Amino acid sequence: MNTITAAITAVGAYVPDFVLSNKVLETLVDTNDEWITTRTGIKERRILKDDTKGTSFLAIKAAENLIAKNNINPAEIDLVLLGTTTPDMPVAATAVYVASQIGAVNAFAYDLQAACSSFLYGMSTAAAYIESGRYKKILLIGADKMSSIIDYTDRATCIIFGDGAGAVLFEPNHEGLGFQDEFLRSDGVGREFLKIEAGGSLLPASKETVENKQHYVFQDGKTVFKYAVSGMADVSEKIMQRNNLTKEDVNWLVAHQANKRIIDATANRMGLDESKVLVNIQKYGNTTSATLPLLLNDFEKQFKKGDNLIFAAFGGGFTWGSIYMKWAYDKQ
Repeated sequence: MNTITAAITAVGAYVPDFVLSNKVLETLVDTNDEWITTRTGIKERRILKDDTKGTSFLAIKAAENLIAKNNINPAEIDLVLLGTTTPDMPVAATAVYVASQIGAVNAFAYDLQAACSSFLYGMSTAAAYIESGRYKKILLIGADKMSSIIDYTDRATCIIFGDGAGAVLFEPNHEGLGFQDEFLRSDGVGREFLKIEAGGSLLPASKETVENKQHYVFQDGKTVFKYAVSGMADVSEKIMQRNNLTKEDVNWLVAHQANKRIIDATANRMGLDESKVLVNIQKYGNTTSATLPLLLNDFEKQFKKGDNLIFAAFGGGFTWGSIYMKWAYDKQ
């Protein structure tokens, strides 16, 4: 029996040019570089300064980067999935516009929203479509313009988030490489701890909600941190146990870049050496849906065909999970 697995065959990324450093943040809120670095691991983040451009701009740039680097014909793409928590606008799916702009004229498209787990959940969705045999090329993008929903007078959130986008192409594999297993979870207990209060059906936008700054991200940092540490560590350990993987078997941990201490806690639970833990949070901060594909793009040349990758993420809601993949190609 020739079983189809879903493999990542190409990656791409885009981050804006403007760098918001910790030193600059010191002039905006009561904080300092040492405090931010010690508690988060973040040194700087990228910001899309053009108010006329939204998440679609970032997503299109990342997709175009992937297409150009790998000589992909966009007309052959069957589906475009966009993981994002900052769509350009309500109702009209941002992925549809992105697909049209990149020339994916034969694709259908839609958005996925699971906060910082959006890309991870999107991997599961893309893999299922490929494994069904109905689709051959699926473009999965993670993109967020977090600066559009951040209050830069709130030191609890403005130090954490940045803007960026990453993209991967999923295709069928017949060598047993690619998607191996997943362990995805969610719990509505997190609804009140990480959210934007206004702008949805529960509390539509009004003069009062704008004046009260209820359209910005609110985060109960200590509670989210506690749940994230236990959640990401638990699922990463679980997926190793379920697939009989030892710490020697795991080549790379591809963890959501929310906080360096959360990444370290996950790696420690897995028993991984620091050299196997991919980190770029110091450069980009938390780009929400874009952290995982940005890691893949930054470290693509280090991956070898057959490498075992463990992905892990945690997001608002709460949403979290882990995915086990075997890398499918060597990058020359």
